[in-house]
Amino acid sequence: MSVERREVAPVAPPLPRGVVGNPRLARWVTVERDGTVTVRVGKVELGQGILTALAQLAADELDVDLAAVRMAAASTAEGPDEGLTAGSLSVANSGAAVRQVCAEVRALFVAEAVANLALDPDTVTVRNGTISDAAGSRRTSYGELAERVDLDREATGAVRPKPQHQARWVGRSVPRLDLPDKVSGRPRFIQDLALPGQLYGRVVRPPSPAATLVEVDTAAVRLRPGVRAVVRDGDFLGVVAEGEENAERAATALAAAARWHEEPTLPDEHDISRFLRAGPAESIPVPDPGHAGPAPTNPAPTNPGNADPGHADPGAAGRVVRRLRATYSRPFLAHASMAPSCGAARWAEDGTAVSVWSHSQGIHGLGRAIGMGLELDADRVDVRHVESAGSYGHNGADDAAFDAVLLARAVPGRPVHVRWSRRDELTWAPFGSAMVAEVEAGVDADGTVLTWSYDVWSQGHTARPGYAGSPGLLADTHRNRSRPTPPAVDPPARGGGGTTRNAWPIYTFPERRIHGHRALRTALRSSSLRSLGAFTNVFAIESFMDELALAAGADPVAYRLAQLADPRAREVLSTAAELGGWQRRGTEENVGYGIGFARYKDRGAYCAVLAEVEAVHEVRVRRLTLVVDVGRVVNPDGVRNQIEGGAVQATSWTLKERVRFDRWRVTSADWESYPILRFSEVPQVDVHLVDRPAELSVGAGEAAQGPTAAAVANAVADALSVRVRDLPITADRIVAAL
Repeated sequence: MSVERREVAPVAPPLPRGVVGNPRLARWVTVERDGTVTVRVGKVELGQGILTALAQLAADELDVDLAAVRMAAASTAEGPDEGLTAGSLSVANSGAAVRQVCAEVRALFVAEAVANLALDPDTVTVRNGTISDAAGSRRTSYGELAERVDLDREATGAVRPKPQHQARWVGRSVPRLDLPDKVSGRPRFIQDLALPGQLYGRVVRPPSPAATLVEVDTAAVRLRPGVRAVVRDGDFLGVVAEGEENAERAATALAAAARWHEEPTLPDEHDISRFLRAGPAESIPVPDPGHAGPAPTNPAPTNPGNADPGHADPGAAGRVVRRLRATYSRPFLAHASMAPSCGAARWAEDGTAVSVWSHSQGIHGLGRAIGMGLELDADRVDVRHVESAGSYGHNGADDAAFDAVLLARAVPGRPVHVRWSRRDELTWAPFGSAMVAEVEAGVDADGTVLTWSYDVWSQGHTARPGYAGSPGLLADTHRNRSRPTPPAVDPPARGGGGTTRNAWPIYTFPERRIHGHRALRTALRSSSLRSLGAFTNVFAIESFMDELALAAGADPVAYRLAQLADPRAREVLSTAAELGGWQRRGTEENVGYGIGFARYKDRGAYCAVLAEVEAVHEVRVRRLTLVVDVGRVVNPDGVRNQIEGGAVQATSWTLKERVRFDRWRVTSADWESYPILRFSEVPQVDVHLVDRPAELSVGAGEAAQGPTAAAVANAVADALSVRVRDLPITADRIVAAL
């Protein structure tokens, strides 16, 4: 009897999600005859340096010099659809896709060189795009083989990316690819866009969210100098003109010629927490991120009150000797980008297709939403990304692009460039939702948490183009008042959630109940703002941890460490305390120290912040020390930049920012009524990285938001012995707390 032995081929690992959705290699990579490599991704440059990091990954997998890599701007016509550039996921998701694609491209070129030159496949080398035998006597290059290697094929997953120790570019702080133009002032932003034959558009907004157009006389406006079109579509009003000054003057005249009906529909700004809790709301179950699987979209509750079945201690409640509770809140927040939103569009002469230029975070979704709003096939909408000066989520970029589309339809064949005003940006772009959180803990005689109960309310954090079956574009709501905009929704739990993002504490509490509530009544238009609900949830959890520590007479850092099992978390937290000078706490009058900590989305970057605050006549953050663990660091300087920027912005949110409104309209329409942190108020920021080369890379862009807010709030409480639980922490609120 004979036994046949068969070799079992190793099972290829699953392809990265971006490659599964976009499997054609040619969609990602083009090799030119001069040896340069063009890489196209679905993620967009928002000033976070993502294209530089992805170029480093591509250069390593292809074995080419970084200077040979050209990162193309995202395009719906040419590049892969990777969804949104959001959630600190670009390095993790797009980085994995780029590595896989480039590894397969390299293998195809090596195979072609081996076949052409009869090279030994076991000794062939690739260096700076040159493929050669071991001795270097027979060689070719990517450029020489460019026309012979067909990349119009699907990725197979049969080629694995390189191990970390073979990296040449990853782990280095290489210069950012996008900075030379920005530093030298060369045109790069969408505000600088100048297309051949370009006209300029301006939109006349209603005077308030509920206002409807009664009448408008457009005749005189049409006769103004340079005016090429006056557009009215329902309550949407705008002008197109030669030259920006002509467009501005015509829009002013059009606004004066319009008569509107208004109603006071907004709630009381000073009682927004009650508004969120009082209305109808969707209940949001919160699975334990430590062991529960991904939750479906809008799932039904799986257990009463969302108690944690995996960690529940039936006897915990019986050992409680004291209960403490507190409520925390934040107001609506504006994106407050440095430059107002812009968009440009050009219709084909026959009106059957439109090209769009936008700084949207999701150009593919925007293209589909434009098609939905105009009943146009999505493949007739070509959207190209152009950078803007600042993007922190779903700002006015998509809306400005649709404004341009509507105005350009009146002048087919001519591109129309639309720029929003500062007032437009601060009053009409989507806001980050106001939020309120209620937390209660039952502790034992030593102050250790035995039971934890947490409820959080917000309006929801996603109203991006195409959400809830709606175009989700501002001008579309003005065109058709009979089609109301649905309330904002939340990303599913598997995407990090929205209202409940980071609502689950990382600490080892025996019994935990977490419950989210998404309000179904809309006060102001809300959508994604950097870190979504994590900012408020971490602020509330970490502020309450300080209150619990003080009630127990314990050191706040030691109190956290005693209830924290994750070793990476413990290292980040203890290192921040050591480097930030926690030992100096209590040694200087009117100076306080505070700590804040979280793991973003419970599976992303670990970030601990120690804030040093001086509080005399006003609160001044003197120094922030941040320690961050993002796994494998691709570009150290890029990670530090992201963390530093997030910390400074979070400081501004914590101390200053608040959307103001009355019963009729938003009133914080300029930098005086919506103040942000000034350069003279920016603290010293020290960022320290814990590099873990063996771990997967995760994003850094949103990790610092919540921990910074908590650290600053805790430092203020340490300095003044008074707790402010409602953001922003202004002088008035400190006095009220006193």
